[in-house]
Amino acid sequence: MVCAEASYGMAIIPAAHRHIDRSLRLLGDELFDYRGFLHSGDELVLRVALGALAAMQRPLEVVAVRECERCPLMEELELLPFTVAPSVDCAEISSECFAGMHNRLGRNLRRFRKLGFDLRSYRGDKAQLLHEIYARKAAQDPASLFHDSSRVEFIMQAAALSPQSCEIFTLECGPHLAAALVTWRDAGFRRLYTTWFDPAYGKLSPAMTLIYEVTRQSLAEGLNCDYMTGEQPYKLRLATGSMPLYRLKATSRALAALSEAIAV
Repeated sequence: MVCAEASYGMAIIPAAHRHIDRSLRLLGDELFDYRGFLHSGDELVLRVALGALAAMQRPLEVVAVRECERCPLMEELELLPFTVAPSVDCAEISSECFAGMHNRLGRNLRRFRKLGFDLRSYRGDKAQLLHEIYARKAAQDPASLFHDSSRVEFIMQAAALSPQSCEIFTLECGPHLAAALVTWRDAGFRRLYTTWFDPAYGKLSPAMTLIYEVTRQSLAEGLNCDYMTGEQPYKLRLATGSMPLYRLKATSRALAALSEAIAV
């Protein structure tokens, strides 16, 4: 962890050693879609903080940096296109227009309601519900990150720390879940973090139907929706735009050069 502070700004680099390849990464394991440096003020203080990492004699890799956080300093390092984060901007489309563009998903929601399913929402302090969602998600995918109980515990504790920021949406009928969606509120955004659905209801596209309705409601509330990392077809089907994401790489020599440039 590096903190640099001066009268003209402050920067924090939440770095960690990744033992598997002896690189430097940012804290958070694979649980964070977006990574970045905490920086306010003059870019010089960020340059100093990054330069301090050179002493570790390890390369730095950051996945993924958003276009909105890209800065001139990064151009001195290796900044490569990674993927995009699809989104729906409430300034570009109304909830009514969005619903009109996706009549089929609206029809699916009405069919779910005829089957007795309701759309419900919960705060992040519903620990048992979160645990159940991630257990079900792991059971469906041998490669899921959430086979690791420490990752599930992290999500549960993060949600408990700020339950008003974490919102859980479900399509449920009594004890039966057709789909679940874990989201996080961030300023004017609702960020859609985790989806799960029961394949038994696959003909009605439960996950897509839930994402559609949460997006429609978000637009009605004046919120943008961020579908997070990846160009999966279901995201692109609903999205009105996307944010470019980058992979930042830097050798220890490149990091040292950042601070050397200050002396010059």
